[in-house]
Amino acid sequence: MYDIIVIGAGPAGLTAALYGCRAEKKVLVIEKNSFGGQITHSPRVENYPGFAEMTGMEFADKLVEQVLAQGAEMEFDCVEKIEGELGNYKVICTDSEFTGKTVIIATGSHHRMLGLENEEKFTGDGISYCAVCDGAFYRDRTVAVIGGGNTALQEAVMLSNICSSVTIVQNLDFLTGEQKLIDEINSKDNITTILSATVAEILGDDEFKGIVIDVNGDKQTLNVDGVFVAIGQQPENEPFENVAPLNDYGYIVSDESCTIANQTGIFVAGDCRTKTVRQITTATADGAVAALAACKLI
Repeated sequence: MYDIIVIGAGPAGLTAALYGCRAEKKVLVIEKNSFGGQITHSPRVENYPGFAEMTGMEFADKLVEQVLAQGAEMEFDCVEKIEGELGNYKVICTDSEFTGKTVIIATGSHHRMLGLENEEKFTGDGISYCAVCDGAFYRDRTVAVIGGGNTALQEAVMLSNICSSVTIVQNLDFLTGEQKLIDEINSKDNITTILSATVAEILGDDEFKGIVIDVNGDKQTLNVDGVFVAIGQQPENEPFENVAPLNDYGYIVSDESCTIANQTGIFVAGDCRTKTVRQITTATADGAVAALAACKLI
């Protein structure tokens, strides 16, 4: 019997485990892929307080090491379902089953990818999914933003202030973001919008060279220095539908208290919940809040 079972080993989940262990609780962390979460794919992290620069892998390694030193147990497995009630929750996985007094869901979300060859190869080295995280690396350079919704337009505006030129590539024949953002896009001299276009190919052998787009059947090459993909994020909360309400986009409905409505003993932390800002700092904050709430309940 564990005091706290944490599902997910990204910054939110590992911080929750750290706080739980420091409160002398017996903590288990279950992760299906790799410890550290999405941040491990970032080549440089410069927006975490106290560290001028580090790689995402360095950050993850230090956090994992810290959590293990505090006594947390870790398991590689895929959670399929949560059953039970406060004091006796069963976390059912593909290969095993664990029992805990409380559960913290911290499975994060992943950026929707283009699904093209070389995309993973150049992720972090020509292809990014977060202008806030990586935009500064492309100062005075040329970039493309893939997508036409609010997130894509916000990133394009931000990038236009530091990059020499920004090209928006949207698969529809109109931008789907708010009119205020569209007006701002149209007012920028260094932003170009290409509609009814999809990314057909990512160019480069040893280094990123640009992309080929398909505009109504006409192939065009964009020799940009970087590409920011902003076609949405996707949580993986289906296994928790029986214990947590999901919004229309699949995120667990919760506020800054990290509690779940009509559910006692199950908490949610990090990018998998409804929230406005998804950054490392907000994920670790959620982990602390959820763990302290679980400890108080126990």
